[in-house]
Amino acid sequence: MITMDQARTLSGKTLMGSGGEKLGKIDTLYADRDGGEPTFATVHTGLFGSKTHFVPLNDATLSGDTVTVPYGKDLVSSAPNIDTDAELEPAEEERLYSHYGVGGGYSSTNTTTTTGTTTTTGTATTGTAAGFTSGRHEGETAVSRGTSRTDVDGDGVYDDVRGTAVGRDTSGMTTDDAMTRSEERLKVGTQQVESGRARLRKFIVSEQQNVTVPVTTERATITTEPITDANAGQAYDGPALSEEEHEVVLRSEKPLVEKETVAVERVRLDTEQVTENVQVSETVRKEQIESEGVYPEGDTTRGQNINR
Repeated sequence: MITMDQARTLSGKTLMGSGGEKLGKIDTLYADRDGGEPTFATVHTGLFGSKTHFVPLNDATLSGDTVTVPYGKDLVSSAPNIDTDAELEPAEEERLYSHYGVGGGYSSTNTTTTTGTTTTTGTATTGTAAGFTSGRHEGETAVSRGTSRTDVDGDGVYDDVRGTAVGRDTSGMTTDDAMTRSEERLKVGTQQVESGRARLRKFIVSEQQNVTVPVTTERATITTEPITDANAGQAYDGPALSEEEHEVVLRSEKPLVEKETVAVERVRLDTEQVTENVQVSETVRKEQIESEGVYPEGDTTRGQNINR
């Protein structure tokens, strides 16, 4: 017999049948409100766990991470289809007990549902496990039977159907028997941002320039010439003896420096585009799907990772 203390740790454990067959993973536990003893567990069966079935825990035993019940896989798979949206009704309990051949008392006021380590009683809920609020994961809304239903996390699965359902197209009783594998991909683009500024500024500087200028200077020279018939007249003109003085004006060039302003060139500020490759990196996530108990086409090895 599974005790209530043990029941708080059963969510996610493997449920095994009488023939050593794996029935599935325990999802939700239902317990008697008065006695506090667990009465039923739900497991997901079928392709990718698309079907949910109730299994009595009257004669269940716990060993490590495995819970064993005295029922075969065929018996569990053929169990009555019971809605898991709310508490078990007395008539539903009777149908389950009758199917499994188990005698069990029930009452319309003594049924409690337990999910993981959180207990839900009627419409009042109390949670003791981290990450749960009112018997469900944070952000999810409990919905009573017959009321409007919500899908807070937008995963396509009603919050009152699967408290732990996340992601897109999660297999369950509200979807088909296929699931979507999604992955994140980098979407790379560019945007223009200001990376700096360039400007032109004109200012005056002074520098010393040395220029070589050719200049001409006159200097006096003495030239003597003999008396000839050609210059005899000039030579004997005047007194025979006299005092005389001759003067010549000497001239020379001096450097003259003047400055003028001339246009040399025009300078403008333009831009040009230079393209270069820049390496960017980012972490992306992707979903992986693993099959169990399936023979892939053309392969005799059981089990397959469906990755890309």
